Amino acid sequence: MSTRDELLTTFVMTGAVSHGHVELSADRHSSVYEQCALVLQYPRFAEKLGQALAALFSDARIDAVVSPALGGVIIGQEVARALPSHGDAMGGGVPAMFVERDAGGVMCLRRGFTLKPDTHVLVVEDVWTTGGSTQEAISVVEEAGGRVVAAGALIDRSGGKIEFPVESNALLELLIESYEPDDCPLCRQGTAAVKPGSRYARSAS
Repeated sequence: MSTRDELLTTFVMTGAVSHGHVELSADRHSSVYEQCALVLQYPRFAEKLGQALAALFSDARIDAVVSPALGGVIIGQEVARALPSHGDAMGGGVPAMFVERDAGGVMCLRRGFTLKPDTHVLVVEDVWTTGGSTQEAISVVEEAGGRVVAAGALIDRSGGKIEFPVESNALLELLIESYEPDDCPLCRQGTAAVKPGSRYARSAS
């Protein structure tokens, strides 16, 4: 599972790439949606994707992987599993942690997760649309005393247009248009934007 076509075939085969009028988590609309959970539900695919993504950062020292919940949790775990561990006194490998929102909607480390000063961190996400969740995770790690050395994702749907303050790599770069709701041509056609994973559709404007 190394070529772009092989990767894309795996996503399509599992239904992880779908078409329709969708509302993305970044509050933008699109005609294409990637639901990485549909490919990551298969452990063997998740393992291979984690290995492939980890290989993109083989030259970096990585002490921990941190992912935004919920989408980045599984792939973050698999990337951490594939990374070589350094000074692993417990024998547990590279730790995989996640950041999540508190009751006030603020992204933070919870559940007892901590980072020692100068811990070298790789932030891992499933899909980049605007890169907002990854940037929030980077800020949380830095506030906790860690050092973010790189960021990775399964899919960059911006076509490589997103810029992070650290090295960044995605397994797949897909240039897929997304729109602000007021500028969405699908809304103007009168169709409703469905938010994948939910039971409601937002009325078209």
